[in-house]
Amino acid sequence: MNKVDYFKKEYEMIKNSEYRDNLKKLVSMLPDYFFKVAASSTGKYHPSFTLGDAGLVRHSKAAFRIGYELLNNNTIGSVFNESEKELMLCGLLVHDGLKHGLVESKYTVFEHPILMANFLRENKDQFTWSDKEVNFIASVIETHMGEWTRDYQGNEVLTKPSNKYQKFVHMCDFLASRKFLDIKFDNNDIVE
Repeated sequence: MNKVDYFKKEYEMIKNSEYRDNLKKLVSMLPDYFFKVAASSTGKYHPSFTLGDAGLVRHSKAAFRIGYELLNNNTIGSVFNESEKELMLCGLLVHDGLKHGLVESKYTVFEHPILMANFLRENKDQFTWSDKEVNFIASVIETHMGEWTRDYQGNEVLTKPSNKYQKFVHMCDFLASRKFLDIKFDNNDIVE
């Protein structure tokens, strides 16, 4: 399995070649299970196109594409500069990269946003992103769950989005998880 090949079309949408190369490197570091599991381990919280083999890949592509389309809409995207847009897209593509934990668990690990953000920060020397860029991406990843900050025992574990970047990434992830949306895929690529 060549992990990097799963997102060829998405890389083409990243204009900054340095960001694109860093994103490919980050994708190559994701655990193998990311490329096999469904977006929802129970099937309860995501649309049908994200279920089954590679469903998490399709969910990530959908969140990325929603972000890409919104950021290219001048009414919405004009409040972000080009670097911010592309860094948010990088975050969207890998936001669920450790959804089942560092070592694969059967079900979603609630604190997966924190795990993925910390993974990026701990491996920052693998990339040419600046510390500021790494922290920007990590911050939009660790808050992508939005208002769902409490674990199954009611403990406050995650942080709510507090700035426009975090809120934008949450919105894209939220929309990609709505059951009423149906995005068509062919061989794990979005059908145009």
